[in-house]
Amino acid sequence: MDPKETAVIFIEFQNDFCSEGGKLFGLVREEIERNRTIANARRLLEGVREKGCLIIHCPFVLNSQWARAIRADGILASILENDIFARDSWGHEIIDALRPLEGEIVLGDKRALSAFSWTGLDEILQSKNVRNVVVCGFLTNICAQATALSAYDRGYRVRMAFDACGAASEEIQSFCVTNVAPILGGPTTTDAILASIS
Repeated sequence: MDPKETAVIFIEFQNDFCSEGGKLFGLVREEIERNRTIANARRLLEGVREKGCLIIHCPFVLNSQWARAIRADGILASILENDIFARDSWGHEIIDALRPLEGEIVLGDKRALSAFSWTGLDEILQSKNVRNVVVCGFLTNICAQATALSAYDRGYRVRMAFDACGAASEEIQSFCVTNVAPILGGPTTTDAILASIS
């Protein structure tokens, strides 16, 4: 993959998921430790910075007014009810290990599962002539997967760095590696993806 045509999207590396005291940290703690999610994501970030890829950080932002207006249920209702990822809160902040650098894009209004919804992401990718999209982050089977499949449907070549993703359990993580990776094709680990970008 040509780095000039490649975007790497970091989904929800926020305190509410990744830090002690975060509202969802208990949900993913064991699995992200087992999978070395943060360390792998940091390695991926450093690697794609060196290669000159487009880097996009995509935090979730609780939009209470919108969630109430659509009568959100399921996972969005839970986020609303528990005030998770509230704008300007500690839980909403991107963790220090993956802190964006000047010039990196931070999408400002991800309020749904796919990073393509409500954010202008597709327009950004098209304006930068991106053909390849790499996705990592949280949760493996929800927002990361939704973003990857949305990109695939839009005609991008898509890879997921599964060792830089986090799920609620090893069973869920393994299911995604076994069943989602073949849909997308190509390498599925940080090292293999970095090796494929040249």
